[in-house]
Amino acid sequence: MKWLRRLLFLILLILLGVVGVLTYQGYQQYEEALQYLPLDEAAEDIRTQEHFTPLEMIPEFYCEAVVAIEDRRFYDHEGFDVIGITRALIRDIKAKKLLEGGSTLTQQLAKNIYFPQDDTPQRKIAELFMARAIEEKYSKQEILELYVNGIYYGSGYYTIYDASVGYFGKEPMEMNEYECTLLAGIPNAPSVYSLDVNPDLAEQRQEQVVAAMVDCGYLLQMQAEDILNSGE
Repeated sequence: MKWLRRLLFLILLILLGVVGVLTYQGYQQYEEALQYLPLDEAAEDIRTQEHFTPLEMIPEFYCEAVVAIEDRRFYDHEGFDVIGITRALIRDIKAKKLLEGGSTLTQQLAKNIYFPQDDTPQRKIAELFMARAIEEKYSKQEILELYVNGIYYGSGYYTIYDASVGYFGKEPMEMNEYECTLLAGIPNAPSVYSLDVNPDLAEQRQEQVVAAMVDCGYLLQMQAEDILNSGE
């Protein structure tokens, strides 16, 4: 059995070495990204774009829907949510397929700004470092504001203003609860859930959003049913 212990110890050392190398490379990518585009400049780019919408001009209900479906522990974590990743992993294992990624809103914001194309372990590690830096620099409200103005909503809409006007013909603050829950589900897979492409799939995603809001305590079951029925 001594040889087995040695073998396991050797495997452990190799794994630790691989993790160490990947972490170092990820940190390098994070530093290079910040040197190329500091956080202040990245945030300013979003805030100065046409049709940027301040958080106070966005329905609170919409923000609750986004948090519920994308990152229910948004106000509790500091950029990286171990509990959320574990929960997503368990659900993926049970379903025997990839259902959830476990990324926080802050991680998604970091990816959208700095690492939109790259999808490697090093990039994921760099994303974690960047998410932590964002959390240290900005409040939760500022992060949420940047997020809803910096993600893709499908059909060529890159801000919540463009999406609400394009899909519903109204400004964000005018959206009703049905429209809020419908729009909140699209950024997860905009090419799939775009209302111009797959309205039926968008409504299925909306049901998941509403269910998440019930699970998080934002809605009662009766309220959830009323919202979904209001679109019929």
